Amino acid sequence: MKRLITAAALMAISLAQIYGQAFDNLPDPIEDVNKVVDNTPDSIAKALMSRPKPGSTRRGDNPVLFLIGNSTMRNGTKGNGSNGQWGWGYFANKYFDESKITVENQALGGMSTRTFYTDLWPAVRDALKPGDWVIVSIGHNDNGEFFDQRRARAVIPGVDPDTCYIGFNERTQRQDTVYSYGHYLRLYINDIRAHGANPILMSLTPRNAHDTLWTSQLPSSGEERWPKGGVVAKKGKIVRKPQTGWAAYVAADEGVPFVDLNERSGAKLDSYSEWKQNYHFLGDKIHTSKFGAEMNALSAGEGLWQSHNPLLKPLQAMMQNVEPQMYIFPSSGEEGCPKDGVVANTSGAGERRPRVFFTGDSTVKNFDKEDDGMWGWASQAYTVFDTTKVILCNAARAGRSTRSFIREGLWDKVYNSLQPGDFVTIQFGHNDICPITDQKARGVIPGTQDTLHVYHMDNDTYEVVYSFGWYLKKMIDDCREKGATPILVSLTPRNEWPGGKIERRDGTYGKWYREVVAETGVAFIDVHNISADFLDKKFAVKSLSLDKEKAKAEVAAIKEKAAATYFKKDHTHTSKLGAQMNAQSFAKGLRDAHHELAKYLKK
Repeated sequence: MKRLITAAALMAISLAQIYGQAFDNLPDPIEDVNKVVDNTPDSIAKALMSRPKPGSTRRGDNPVLFLIGNSTMRNGTKGNGSNGQWGWGYFANKYFDESKITVENQALGGMSTRTFYTDLWPAVRDALKPGDWVIVSIGHNDNGEFFDQRRARAVIPGVDPDTCYIGFNERTQRQDTVYSYGHYLRLYINDIRAHGANPILMSLTPRNAHDTLWTSQLPSSGEERWPKGGVVAKKGKIVRKPQTGWAAYVAADEGVPFVDLNERSGAKLDSYSEWKQNYHFLGDKIHTSKFGAEMNALSAGEGLWQSHNPLLKPLQAMMQNVEPQMYIFPSSGEEGCPKDGVVANTSGAGERRPRVFFTGDSTVKNFDKEDDGMWGWASQAYTVFDTTKVILCNAARAGRSTRSFIREGLWDKVYNSLQPGDFVTIQFGHNDICPITDQKARGVIPGTQDTLHVYHMDNDTYEVVYSFGWYLKKMIDDCREKGATPILVSLTPRNEWPGGKIERRDGTYGKWYREVVAETGVAFIDVHNISADFLDKKFAVKSLSLDKEKAKAEVAAIKEKAAATYFKKDHTHTSKLGAQMNAQSFAKGLRDAHHELAKYLKK
């Protein structure tokens, strides 16, 4: 029999009934009411062992920051991204100084406020010491049946502390009691304070679900009738979860710091294109990709760092890396982005000078120092641009591919620096079709389809790898989001001369670039063929000798001549003069395309 009664009537019920549970009788994974198949119950014992023993990360007398949550905080059996999904707790330690505090992710997939409290919380609670911190951000799994055989994790919606529900729990095969969402949050808070630790409530991560906006719409010409009802459904903003208000209420009532993670990440998602919103999730509408998990971790860090709640000052003193990395510009134009300087990017007339960010690999930025060394062409961009009208920033990095440039945070630094009116050149390819799982981890899937695959890397980590075109589209989309203008640039030609003419890679990279252009409408400057045309005019021969050995020697002679002037050390990297040639090719491409950036070129 089930009945709703007051909490006061339960004083005689033993707390032992709601503490502790064996995990060896859980069923196979099932689809829950959220249409999500949880990734944890099929191997719950392994998942439990993969979580750190509560308090085991403590260093000396330093405090520990415990994270309490579900699969949005710690995903998969081992939480290591092997399923392509990541929880944000994996990346939270980035924002804390490990010499002062350790971050311990105690979250587990499939848990609700109720089941975490009864099953996992006792061990965490016992590990708490005075001065520790605990973030409680849980609630995605709090709906469903109260006492069903398979999960029995639902709670009473709201914050009412005086209601509960009693019944027979089929999963645990014993009498059980269910409280409100707010009541469970208060239980965590009381336990944390009883151990001299500091509680923090945080709202849930957002889901990839939208409000529906109904807007009148006239039919396009040629249509025979109106849409049903004369209106069409359009996606609105990311839905904000009701648990946010409940957690905020309890936090205010209990005097506990509160961070609205749902709103912070939701607002970011709202500012993204639909395509970008979608790739922040993977597999379903709740669980995040690495992109989504990193965004949520940053939102959590920002919420703590920017809070004016005085209770958080001790924790804020142990934080780091929260402010976004970006390029800082000097008062005058320079050939590359300086390490230090002041933000001053206006002309003498007070008008803002646009900035051109060059991204790419060593063909864009190399050593760029010795006259007889290897140079990237963006180091010579000042030879074609009027730097009194535009600021040049060479953000490229040798050895990078689209994938590694993004993964290493190099793209984020550009993205964080962009302002409306800026320009970004995107030129990759020389390092992209490489081994995918080796130590350099820079290979991508050939092509431009929005494909992805989870790879087990040689260093025993997991990474979701996308196609060459997908990474290009991501950077293009990011630029447009910030009001900047992306320019796709084809890779520079190599010092290879099959048939006596310079190599053209139009069947692979050239084809992929043009597919991206067709899909996105991005401006495209074909430096590959412009520079190749120039080199062919200087060195190509109409035909090679029919004798194979002589033909081989003739090709070698061409390569030697080209290398003496335009290349350095190998067939890919350019000399200073070669870098200037590619810069001239870029300028020619801008002029031929009548691109807006062309007006900043030297006359």
